[in-house]
Amino acid sequence: MFPDLFAYTWLLWLVIAVGAVVLELLTLNLVFLMIAIGSLVGGLGTWLLGWSWPLQVVAAAVLSGLLVFAVRPLLYRLLVHGREPHRTNVDALSGMSARATTVFAEGTGYARLANGETWTARLDDAHEHAEVGAGARLTVVAIEGATAVVAPAAPRSATTAPTGEGDPAT
Repeated sequence: MFPDLFAYTWLLWLVIAVGAVVLELLTLNLVFLMIAIGSLVGGLGTWLLGWSWPLQVVAAAVLSGLLVFAVRPLLYRLLVHGREPHRTNVDALSGMSARATTVFAEGTGYARLANGETWTARLDDAHEHAEVGAGARLTVVAIEGATAVVAPAAPRSATTAPTGEGDPAT
């Protein structure tokens, strides 16, 4: 009269795998992906072989554990290997081109960075006595508090045509 509920454990393994994939999409750290693979291969695979449900659970748990602790670190290292961390906030400003918006007096003035922000600026120690007029090209060397430390940009060669890429609006 009642159906054998253990005949439907394949559905449980699919629900666990789909749930783990959804969690993986939210976390992006490869742990839940390994659990999903362990559930599909270990749980569903052993169900197809006709194993009892306790053996299915053990197989899924062992395979998921092996994947999390053996395969995930290798895969994660492969995906992240050699990639420089993405610079954000103030760290991203170093090396950015800029233009002086005022004449620098005694090594200080204002500069408009390539991202459109205007910063209080001072010349770096190597160029502190350089004359910088309004519109001069600069390069951000560092950020110290709310002040951009800048240096005059190297002049462009005659063979290099300006592309306008990265240059702030004047």
